Amino acid sequence: MIQATVRSRVQSVARIALVGVHGFGLHHLRNLARLQALGAVDLVAVADPQPPEAGSVPPSALVYPDLAALLANTPDLDIVIVATPIQTHAPLAILALTSGADLYLEKPPVATLADFHALALAAESAQSSVQIGFQSLGSQALPALQELIAGGELGELLGISATGRWIRDRAYYTRSRWAGKRSINGVDVVDGVATNPLAHAVATALHLAGAHTTADVSRVETDLYRANAIESDDTSVIRISTLSGVTVLCALTLCAEESSEPFVTVHGSQGTATFHYTEDRLDICAGATKTTQTFGREDLTENLLAHRRSGIPLLSPLADSGAFMRVLEAIRTAEDPHLIGSEHVQWEGTGTSAHPVIEGITGILDRATTQQKTFAELGVPWAATKATGAANPHQHRRP
Repeated sequence: MIQATVRSRVQSVARIALVGVHGFGLHHLRNLARLQALGAVDLVAVADPQPPEAGSVPPSALVYPDLAALLANTPDLDIVIVATPIQTHAPLAILALTSGADLYLEKPPVATLADFHALALAAESAQSSVQIGFQSLGSQALPALQELIAGGELGELLGISATGRWIRDRAYYTRSRWAGKRSINGVDVVDGVATNPLAHAVATALHLAGAHTTADVSRVETDLYRANAIESDDTSVIRISTLSGVTVLCALTLCAEESSEPFVTVHGSQGTATFHYTEDRLDICAGATKTTQTFGREDLTENLLAHRRSGIPLLSPLADSGAFMRVLEAIRTAEDPHLIGSEHVQWEGTGTSAHPVIEGITGILDRATTQQKTFAELGVPWAATKATGAANPHQHRRP
């Protein structure tokens, strides 16, 4: 009955609830205010154990301490948006689906592959649509780049790489109890460089390689390190073998000399195309020709609304996060990241603004993506092993 009620309302203004109004939840509040001003949505309720910032939630929206209370008092929801800590995604998302509403779930979807399968079953049972918050997949540069690849303008596809060079200071890891954690009291979190801050780089590279579902990934190799006093990795190489034969190499750090916009590069025998996904900018170098083009981006909440109205495909559906979840699972079950020796790390700044810089990390990441090798295979001085070849970078530590 709930499901039928929701489906009968798809042509009207969508009734939306937001779970999590701090952190990235503030972005959703701003976006929902924009959509509400356009008459597309009605934010009817929010839930968070911490009170919202003054003025961040419209007066018409009811505020609840948790999702259970919200659902008990808010009938006929069309969409529930979940923007909460990683370890809470699975239980909150599955609870939200019991309302019969469609779901927008922030990235990463959940913290384990088992939870991913459980969420997929819950969505199927509820007959609800689930959009995952990989915002880069809404870029109009992606279909243009896929057309370029298919047309052979870059020649034979040799591989795809993702590069991220960001700076995160001590304050970043003290902002919440789950930041930089692999688990909390036995509950998986997996808040590492590839699974949270630079997860878009991984997801976008997989998308361009045609790896969407869990079945599209044949092997994941991980080479994980940390310079910070955290549990998770802050500097890593992830090499992904896909069933299509395309290798994806992700070289990522939060300990760069300076922050720069992350990018995904398509390597062809006759040229390269580099997608700067935070800027929706595409740089193409084919032969002697170099071009740059900036594209628009479709908002994922608006895409979900359009999907409800007319059935157009979701840009980031749950099933298409399966390949990313294979990567997250490999990181989750890998041995703990290796600590990089202090002789290779320089700290800059003071107090909570201090951040580590790994010596020569920019050049190391460039070598990794160009040669499609792990740190261990490159013989980086601080790597766990200096052997070349497969170097056993994917040793599992726990189920």
